[in-house]
Amino acid sequence: MEHVVVVGASAAGSTTAQTLRREGFAGSITVIGDEPHLPYDRPPLSKQVLLGSWPAERTSFGPSTTYAEQGIDLRLGSRASGLDLSRRVVELATGEEVGWDHLVVATGVQPVRLREGHHLAGVHVLRTLDDAVALRKSLVDASAVVVVGAGFLGSETAAAARQLGCEVTLVDLAPAPMAVQLGAELGWMIGELHAANGVRVLGGSGVTRLLGESAVEGVELADGSVVKADAVLVAVGSRPATDWLVTSGLPCADGVLGDEAPAGVHAAGDVARWTSRRFGTSLRLEHRFNATEQAVCAARRIAGQEISFDPVPYFWTDQYDARIQVYGVVPPDARLVVVQGDPGVRKFLAHYVSGGRVSAVLGWNMPRELRSERALLTAI
Repeated sequence: MEHVVVVGASAAGSTTAQTLRREGFAGSITVIGDEPHLPYDRPPLSKQVLLGSWPAERTSFGPSTTYAEQGIDLRLGSRASGLDLSRRVVELATGEEVGWDHLVVATGVQPVRLREGHHLAGVHVLRTLDDAVALRKSLVDASAVVVVGAGFLGSETAAAARQLGCEVTLVDLAPAPMAVQLGAELGWMIGELHAANGVRVLGGSGVTRLLGESAVEGVELADGSVVKADAVLVAVGSRPATDWLVTSGLPCADGVLGDEAPAGVHAAGDVARWTSRRFGTSLRLEHRFNATEQAVCAARRIAGQEISFDPVPYFWTDQYDARIQVYGVVPPDARLVVVQGDPGVRKFLAHYVSGGRVSAVLGWNMPRELRSERALLTAI
């Protein structure tokens, strides 16, 4: 009987285990997760959970009985501390060792923190379910909120905080929200969306320090000015959760290099990096759909199927009344070309053009029309 060990009780980890059973894998499956919660979905944390429209438990992928019925050994509250490739064992923080025939690394990412200030009450990061519950409680009681970092997570949190009635300031080194992810032109549009909803957007602004004795009172910017705050979210990026692999010899470089992993070892989700022949680049994507697609691929490979992994990436963000969806990869030099609709009324389709070809397609409140545009990328 072969034994599959999945490290990370995430969307990728849970999907891997359940796909194995659907594919007819009859061996034993162990899923190791460092959180005490059942595997859950992360995108709602910065939207429905913060807004209070979903209770925290609604994010769960299913009850514990589901895993028991499928013969999946779910070990929650267990942290992996090391990996021995030669002996094929995962080392746990308790000193226990778990042997494997196939290993799936699905440990995700960890939030990057500021050099200091995180000890202050009211200062938060947002990655886990517990983070979201604590941040919501802080937002409900807060009057002035500062979000440091205007990527996906920061922009969505700023929108949620504003909808909860908070005074919100969104600060980022980039000139506009999500400019790093979607380009400056689209970033300016998102900035205008936030401004229209009452958010103070400070692009091109660095943060020097967080102010306060025991609780946060303000954020000092690089120009010396201070923004009042009684709640702060730090959303300045993330890094792959690979610390436990440092001495293992598993190839890692800003993620687990799945293409170079030894036989029997797979990576899935936010922690995984692979080479996309379709887009001619190395990718590590922190997007929900990628986690599922990669996990299904890993499970099928373990089950004996010879399949490749080179999908068209898909991601989205919901902010206020805007649903922004993207298929493809957005290179830094890409040019945004509107092909349908009107950005002025916040309903349009656009192409990202780089090197003479369409590398991504974007829809702002045009989900049905965007799906047909995906065909431009499947032929690449």
